[in-house]
This record gives sequence, structure tokens and C-alpha cells, in this order.
Amino acid sequence: MTNKEIKIAYTEYASIEELQPQDRLLAEAAVEAVALSYAPYSNFNVGAAVQFEDGEIVKGANQENAAYPSGLCAERTALFYASASRPDKAMTAIAIAAGQNGHICESPATPCGACRQVMAQYQSKGGKPMAVLLVGASKVWKFEKVDDLLPLIFDSI
Repeated sequence: MTNKEIKIAYTEYASIEELQPQDRLLAEAAVEAVALSYAPYSNFNVGAAVQFEDGEIVKGANQENAAYPSGLCAERTALFYASASRPDKAMTAIAIAAGQNGHICESPATPCGACRQVMAQYQSKGGKPMAVLLVGASKVWKFEKVDDLLPLIFDSI
């Protein structure tokens, strides 16, 4: 028997202003995307922004539906749109922000397991690490790759 340990590394910033310029643009795009959310049932608005290897950014937002669970998370909305519109471009980063009542949440919101797996799939497809920025009003967490949020990624098929 061998005992093993998984460690998760990330960097915490006190605000968006502390980020490097390219990361700041992506984080700001995610915050802007929060306003695109359609969340009449949960009132939990989430925005995501995906960055391609050439620096281009696309946005997505959560979309709810009365026929629950027919809605879709912001992360998957942005990732699916990015892949469908630019299938040959690698995605190198995603930023996620959440808010309620017109205000960004103080602490970063973390993506659900399904979104983490979709991020892992597109990271694998792109052949390079996809950074993940989780944006809150009072702190931002940066993970250098999806594996840091989803160790033991499902990739058995």
C-alpha cells in the first residue's frame, strides 16, 4: 500500500487591479458577462469569459429555464460558444464571476463538477494548460490549469 496526496496550488489576489493586464481584461469581461445572465429563479447571476491563444475573448452567462434542469451554467455557455465559433483555436484561460442583486459576490464562486469536466475536455483538446480565474469583489483566485481545480480528471475514453 502507498499513501499519496494531492495538493492544489493557486494564487490569491486582493482585487482585479492586482492582476497582470491580460488576466485583468479577462476578469473584467467575466464581470461584464454577469449582466448577461438570465436567472429569474435562483437570482444567482454568473458570467464567464474564455480567452483564446491569440488573446481574443468571448463571453457567456448562466441561462435558467422553468423546465429545470434545462438551463446551462455560464462556464459551459462560454466554452461551448467558444468551441462552436472557433473550433480550431486553443482556449488558454477562463474567468468566472458571480453576483446577486447587482453586486459581484465578495468571495469567488467555484464552478460545478460538470463545468470543471468540460473545462478539462477543452484544455485537453487545446493541448496546453487552461488557466482559471475565479473572480470575487474582495479577492481573485488564479489556478494555472484546470487540473488544479479537478485533480484526477476523467479521461479514460
